[in-house]
Amino acid sequence: MKTFAFLSHLDLNLYVFRAPIIKELLKRGHKVYAICPKGDKNQALEEIGCEVINYSIDRKSLNPFAEKRSIENIYCAIKGLSIDILHTFTAKPNIYGTLAAKKAGIPVILNLVEGLGSFYVKDTVKNILVRNIIERLYKKAFRLSDGCVFVNTSDPEYMLQKRLIKKEKVKIIKSVGVDTKKFSMKNYSEDRLLEIRKKLKLENKIVVLMVARAIWDKGVKEYYKVADTLKSKYKNVEFLLVGGTDLGNHSCASEEFLKNGSVQWLDHRDDIVDITAISDIYVLPSYREGLPATLMEASSMAKPIVTTDTFGCRDVIDDGLNGFLVPVRDSVKLAEKIEILINDKDMGKAMGQKALEKAQNEFDVRKVVEQYMEYYEKFI
Repeated sequence: MKTFAFLSHLDLNLYVFRAPIIKELLKRGHKVYAICPKGDKNQALEEIGCEVINYSIDRKSLNPFAEKRSIENIYCAIKGLSIDILHTFTAKPNIYGTLAAKKAGIPVILNLVEGLGSFYVKDTVKNILVRNIIERLYKKAFRLSDGCVFVNTSDPEYMLQKRLIKKEKVKIIKSVGVDTKKFSMKNYSEDRLLEIRKKLKLENKIVVLMVARAIWDKGVKEYYKVADTLKSKYKNVEFLLVGGTDLGNHSCASEEFLKNGSVQWLDHRDDIVDITAISDIYVLPSYREGLPATLMEASSMAKPIVTTDTFGCRDVIDDGLNGFLVPVRDSVKLAEKIEILINDKDMGKAMGQKALEKAQNEFDVRKVVEQYMEYYEKFI
C-alpha cells in the first residue's frame, strides 16, 4: 500500500475531475489524501473515502509575501502525512506544492497542467510580465518534480519549445475522461426528454447549450452576441448558459450582463446530464482550454458541437466531422456554424454520432483511469 495525496486550490477541482482516479486508488488498497482549501465539496470527498486536509491560498493574489505564505501553508498541511506520491493540479499548486513537497521530503512529486490559464489569452503588458514569472517558477518546479501530465498536445509543445521541462518528464493523458455510461442518450426515453423540456419551458424549441463558468475567457460575450443575432431570426431557438460566476477569477462576468441578454442564464446546476440530453447544439467559444470536460460530455451524448480552434478544443473536435471549429472571438463565424446546424438536422445527427464514437474510443473515463494507474505504477 502507498499513500497518495492530491493537491489543488479548489476542492471542486478534485471532486469533479479526480474522483474516478481517487476511487480506483482506494479500490487497489492505497491511502489517499485530498489537500485543498475548505469548500462545499470537502464532505463529498470524504464520502468517497479519502481524508481531506485543508490549507488556505489566495487564488487571485500576485503579492509575493502572500505567495510565500501559501507555500508555507501547503508545507504545514503535508509535512506530517508520510506521503509517498503527491500529485498537484493547476498552476499555483503545481509550483507551490512542488516547492513545499521537496521541503517536506516527499519522495515522488507529480504535476498536472490542465491548461496554461487566462494570462495566456491576451498579450497585455501585465499578462506578459506574469507569464514570464510563471514560466520561471514552472521551470524550477519541473526541475524538482518527477514528472508532469498534460491533457492536450499543444501545452507540452509550448513548454518544450521554451525549455521549461525535459522531454522525459512529459506524459500526455488526454483529458480526465468522461463517464460514457452516465453521459448517454440511451438513458433517456422520449417521455423523459419531454418531461425535462417542459420543466424548463423548452417544448418545441431548438436548444443551443453552453456549459462553462461564467467568465469572459470562455467566450461568454461572443455567445451572447450570437444569441442576439440568431434569436431575432429564429423564434424557435433558445440559447442556454449553465455555469456559475467565479469571483476568484480575473475574467469573471458580471451578473448584470448575464441576466440581461438573449441567453437564458441558468447559473450553476447539478442536473448537467439532463440539460445536455435535451440540447440540440452544443457550443463552447472559449479562448483557450486544457481539454474541456464539457465538450467530452456533449460528445458522449452525441451532440454536434461548435467550438473554437484553440488549445484543448481542437483535441476534441475534428472540424467538419464531429463538429465545427471557428476562430477565437469571431462571433460572426460562430453564428454561421450554429445557423448551419439549426437548419440541417441530418448533418447535426451525423456529427453527433461521430462525436459519440470519438468519446467512446478516446475519452471514456475507464480508459483514462487505467492510463493513470499505469503511470503511477512507474513510481510505485
